[in-house]
Amino acid sequence: MNPSLSSMIVPGVLWGLVLFSVVSWAILLVKSAQYLRQKAQNKQFSKAFWGAPDLLTAAEHASQYPGSLARIASSGFEALLVEDSPRTTQQLAHTINRSDRLERNLRQQIQKERRSLENGQAILASIGSTAPFIGLFGTVWGIMEALQSIGETGSASLEAVAGPIGHALIATGVGIAVAVPAVLIYNFFLRRLKLASADMDDFAHDFDALASRSAFSISRQAIASKTTAAVREAS
Repeated sequence: MNPSLSSMIVPGVLWGLVLFSVVSWAILLVKSAQYLRQKAQNKQFSKAFWGAPDLLTAAEHASQYPGSLARIASSGFEALLVEDSPRTTQQLAHTINRSDRLERNLRQQIQKERRSLENGQAILASIGSTAPFIGLFGTVWGIMEALQSIGETGSASLEAVAGPIGHALIATGVGIAVAVPAVLIYNFFLRRLKLASADMDDFAHDFDALASRSAFSISRQAIASKTTAAVREAS
């Protein structure tokens, strides 16, 4: 191998590990902001949703508020909406039992929300599992170069050996220093993901219970008339 290229491998490993560390901390900041924003949005929507006097008002709130719970509610209301035109009753989407369609819509939307929250976690897991081995590779390569240099100079004194080998061992230390935070950040967000998923599942279960009280159907015309009345009152 080209000597100049060989001498660049250990520095390249170190810079690569530094890049991994930057990515890990960037994911921590981005996902922390994502979870905090979602928590605030869901809190506002839950207050409005459970304070609504009926499902029609709750359906309006679902379309007005952001957040994962609002999107789950919107997908549920889409399954409950009944077209008032008779010619639409023969569409394939309306031949499915509304209860089954509601369960499917809620489950699919929860999966979409989970995938959104899982973004970046695979990167953290990859960094946490590979960084020590990348650092170890840099160490092995550095020791190999040090031993080769010692063989060429013919000096095996402690001063000649300790410096190059000690410098090579830095790569392993850096690899561990990068891997440990990545693993901790991954576990932290894995816990947050489980809690968020539990909240979404609980909301979907409660939504299904509310929908069963209305026979799994609400009228699109009723929503439109209620919205029109609200606009007239506001004006």
